[in-house]
Amino acid sequence: MIIEKQSDVTAAVLEQLQQSSDPRFKEIMTAAVTHLHGFIRDARLSEAEFHQACALIARLGQLTTASHNEVVLIAGSLGVSALVCLLNNGDNGQTETTANLMGPFWRMDSPPTENGGSIVRSPTPGMPVFVNAWVRDRQGRPVPDAEVDVWHASSEGFYENQDPEQADMNLRGKFRTDAAGCITFRTIKPVGYPIPLSGPVGALLRAQGRHNMRPAHIHFMIYKPGFKTQFAQVYSSDDPHLETDVQFGVTRALIGQYVLHSGETPPADDVHGAWYTLDHHFVIEPGEARLPKPPITGKAGGERPTLTVLERCTDTH
Repeated sequence: MIIEKQSDVTAAVLEQLQQSSDPRFKEIMTAAVTHLHGFIRDARLSEAEFHQACALIARLGQLTTASHNEVVLIAGSLGVSALVCLLNNGDNGQTETTANLMGPFWRMDSPPTENGGSIVRSPTPGMPVFVNAWVRDRQGRPVPDAEVDVWHASSEGFYENQDPEQADMNLRGKFRTDAAGCITFRTIKPVGYPIPLSGPVGALLRAQGRHNMRPAHIHFMIYKPGFKTQFAQVYSSDDPHLETDVQFGVTRALIGQYVLHSGETPPADDVHGAWYTLDHHFVIEPGEARLPKPPITGKAGGERPTLTVLERCTDTH
């Protein structure tokens, strides 16, 4: 098609897409082109703004390394990750689900750990937490022998892959559910942390007057043949950023209730003073057990990064 006016461009691209022999590819790309061209028209995108957008997309790739994934980070910061998750779980977005964001910090091959074991693998400050988690199917039956990956940030706000001072795979472990569908483990209470600001995500948040804090959470990944692989994050009910999570990830089903214990006999001899317990239940759905490509594959070297916190702008009107 020879282009005579701006509307011809969209028609020409859509016409060429009809040649694809893959129906799903054709469906996805038709929607993508239609909405992308519509966005350009609605936003009245200038040539300079288009070049800025191209540079931003290139920068996302340039900043994605073995220990950091800027693409996943911006998808979360725009609510895209949360929307995709909720549309694809809970009976395709119809019911509540314990599925949640994978996040940019899942690593493959975390250490197998016995139930009741600790995932603290190097000296890490923080109050002890004893976690009990149950995995059930949609009929409420326990799911035994499911593989459950667990990981979280330290009490200083760093995942081990970001922090050269932590041992490799610190605060990570892989468990198997018992006959009751349960795993148990020991760790330290995580804290909320700021996401990195050095790339396009930081510029996006500053332009919107948003803070960059994630509420404290523990990640779970549940894998069992016959069931859809489920990623989840259990958030701390006492975190001040539950309502304003920078990644839009907090759902009602995943707010965890930490119970503080003091003046009781501790569950381990080396615990002195207070400790927490956390109990949580997950419901997994029938489907394909499939692991995605890990967003990171290694550990950062050099010096520990500096954590920067943005203050949230409030509307005074």
